[in-house]
Amino acid sequence: VQLVESGGGLVQAGGSLRLSCAASGITFSFFSINDMGWYRQAPGKERELVAAITGVGGSTTYADSVKDRFTISRDNAKNTMYLQMNSLKPEDTAVYYCNLVIVIGRRRDYWGQGTQVTVSS
Repeated sequence: VQLVESGGGLVQAGGSLRLSCAASGITFSFFSINDMGWYRQAPGKERELVAAITGVGGSTTYADSVKDRFTISRDNAKNTMYLQMNSLKPEDTAVYYCNLVIVIGRRRDYWGQGTQVTVSS
């Protein structure tokens, strides 16, 4: 399984970006039942969960810091997950990582290479 993020960049505070995470090496039917999430890591800080979406049902959860500004979604037919980020703040600056969880007997986490998001004030 490979995950490739795209859509990062430099944006002014108050602006928007849309991140994408494309999964390969997995059928779309299997992709659709697995949970996914977006994490971020700022310099000198630990990686933190930003938003998550379940495979079955598509339930979503968000970190308090991004609620009402970010929206996570997925298109199972395209094996792709998205993160729409609005009203961006300088504190959102970080490398954003895509995560896919597969549980077959034991849990395995798959990660993308990360995409840089920089928000200028």
